[in-house]
Amino acid sequence: MDFLSATLKEIALYVVDPNQRLFWGYLLSALFMAIILYFVQKRAQGQPNEAANDQIKYSDKENLVSFLFPKRIYFARSAINDYALFILNKLFRAALFPLIVLTMVPVALSVSSGFEWLFGAIKPFALSSISIMVIFTTLLFVFDDFTRFFLHYLLHKVPFLWEFHKVHHSATVLTPFTVYRSHPVENYLYACRMALTQGFVVGLCYYFFGPTLKMIDIIGANVFVFAFNVMGSNLRHSHIWLSWGDKIEGIFLSPAQHQIHHSDNVKHFDKNFGTALSVWDRLFHCFIPASKVGALSFGIGKEGVKHQSIINMYIQPFVQIYKKLKLNFPSFVDDSQK
Repeated sequence: MDFLSATLKEIALYVVDPNQRLFWGYLLSALFMAIILYFVQKRAQGQPNEAANDQIKYSDKENLVSFLFPKRIYFARSAINDYALFILNKLFRAALFPLIVLTMVPVALSVSSGFEWLFGAIKPFALSSISIMVIFTTLLFVFDDFTRFFLHYLLHKVPFLWEFHKVHHSATVLTPFTVYRSHPVENYLYACRMALTQGFVVGLCYYFFGPTLKMIDIIGANVFVFAFNVMGSNLRHSHIWLSWGDKIEGIFLSPAQHQIHHSDNVKHFDKNFGTALSVWDRLFHCFIPASKVGALSFGIGKEGVKHQSIINMYIQPFVQIYKKLKLNFPSFVDDSQK
């Protein structure tokens, strides 16, 4: 009981934690942007029912509240599953991850020791503390953004990983809670990714700059991460279409571009894997600007039928992987059952 209450208390504190997507400041900034969009559309078109780029059709009687929080989205079965997974996955994480997940400190020590073994001990570079902070903060952000992109890319391209990532893409409506709609196996991979990424950067900078490493932060969050979240990160998983325009989207991915990533249109499959920077998608030839896309619907088509219940979302990836193994390696599967 203590474990359950402690975990639920931790979830409740997300709203005051700037390292969480549901931090009140990030939610407020997304709400503010959505309100501006409502009035811009209303003024430009005479009514708020024709969203830019024809993404969403609203009733002529749409008011601000129903524009921001349409019942057909926030009370949809898909959205309700998002809310449930948000809590259940947190319980899984709290119960199991401390036992099996990698942590940053041993990775950092191993990286620093590895550099010293390869190149010998060196005297830390004589740079100003501000310069070191800028380098350290920038490296943390860039490495984190790339490894997020690359793991996301692999989750789509590696067949057995895709079975787990399907849980996220099975959402047929998008809400800020959809970011937490994921399988525990995927969550575990992302947790290990974070430990490896942060550990590598900390170990690298420790080797070159010494132990006094400080990050430039805003109320405890990396300044770049804070800026990303303030600029509408919660609209990425929403019905609100917000594009930055072609020039900016060539550098930074807009919320609209992530919505394209969730499209059930085959033309949009495996596009816009990135989180903040679009450079990785451009390098891997999987970039598409929002201006090239028309109306969207979300999900994974008929496959989504297998992910309509919580229990199926947890079990189906293993079932489908077993079927693929049995199809491609029948003798291996049969032998394992003996």
